Amino acid sequence: MESRNINLSKFLARRTQFMRASEIRELLKWATEPGVISFGGGMPDPRYFPYNDIREITDYIIREKGDKAFQYTKTEGVDELKEEILKFMTKRGTKVDNINQILVTSGSQQALEILGRIFMDPGDLVVVELPTYLAAIQAFRVYEPIFIGIPMDDNGMRTDILEEKLKKIYSEGKSVKLVYTVPTCQNPAGITMSNDRRKHLLELASKYDFLIIEDDPYSYFLFKKIDFRSIKSMDTEGRVIYLSTFSKILIPGLRLGWSVASEEIITKMALAKQAIDLCSPAFCQYIAAEALKRGVVDKQIPIIKKVYKNKRDLMLEALEKYFPEGCRWTRPVGGMFIFAYLPEKIDTSLMLEKAKQKKVAYVPGRSFFVDGSGWNTMRLNFTFVNEEEIEEGIRRLAELIKEEL
Repeated sequence: MESRNINLSKFLARRTQFMRASEIRELLKWATEPGVISFGGGMPDPRYFPYNDIREITDYIIREKGDKAFQYTKTEGVDELKEEILKFMTKRGTKVDNINQILVTSGSQQALEILGRIFMDPGDLVVVELPTYLAAIQAFRVYEPIFIGIPMDDNGMRTDILEEKLKKIYSEGKSVKLVYTVPTCQNPAGITMSNDRRKHLLELASKYDFLIIEDDPYSYFLFKKIDFRSIKSMDTEGRVIYLSTFSKILIPGLRLGWSVASEEIITKMALAKQAIDLCSPAFCQYIAAEALKRGVVDKQIPIIKKVYKNKRDLMLEALEKYFPEGCRWTRPVGGMFIFAYLPEKIDTSLMLEKAKQKKVAYVPGRSFFVDGSGWNTMRLNFTFVNEEEIEEGIRRLAELIKEEL
């Protein structure tokens, strides 16, 4: 019988046309080749993973709790872990009333997918920062919202501009459903929103009746003492859905994150999660719970913070030394990223092919902008690369930029 290829397109759901490959995931296919200096992915430095602690905890879990750890568990998450998360967040200034306000997810990325699934209908207005986290755009896009991008300055999202847009939107009889923000050490820009802007955002949420998704993977790594409060800690109306992750403060291989919201929202999120994966791995959850209980996470954070601060400083020094006139970049107070703006004639997506030849990787910035701008920008990660490679990698990038000019 003669074989023939089927026309797959006629079987695909309409939403698949909104799926896009992550430039970061595609980039990592060649950025991990020998000799490549990669400022691409947002990965932690594996040299500082708590190998011995995880080994001891794993042995303990298998020996003492294997019957539960090797089994399915509740969709909402292992109670023991949720109790430890509650304590951890309270210690950091964000009070959680009870564990029923916590949902454990398979990475905070899953929480973004779930939130898109339960809140977004085609045509809903969703506000994001310019630029914003690429994987959030990916998660939300398939539900066909209309993105409204709000620019940032050194104090975070321009909530004054947001307010003007809201006035116009509501005067036209429309409404905003959600605002998504990474307010502390933002990805990709590295910017931290001021407390005044956070309060203003909450005031706007109350006045114009929308929800806020506060994505917080990076606030653990502040390199100097600054006055900031999580938006969730200031929330008196249950409007804020808070997300965080163990990927940056423990190990990404656990693939665990958590969400904090009103019990009503958590119930809806859990229903959506049931259809996705039933539950996050119980074994990983018991490891994370024990790591919190034993103080492993509290021990890790200052170690990582010191290492990342040094790497950020080395990258800023190299940028000053090598990048040509007409370039500018953010100076993050923490986190994992520096965002650079090149002269407008340069398209960093096109330039990436030449970067391959020089064996240096970065993430082109355009994908982080929902309004089509950002063609001349790039995100630089300083946490994964070794210290001795940072200057050489920036030198190669600067050489490439000068050639483009």
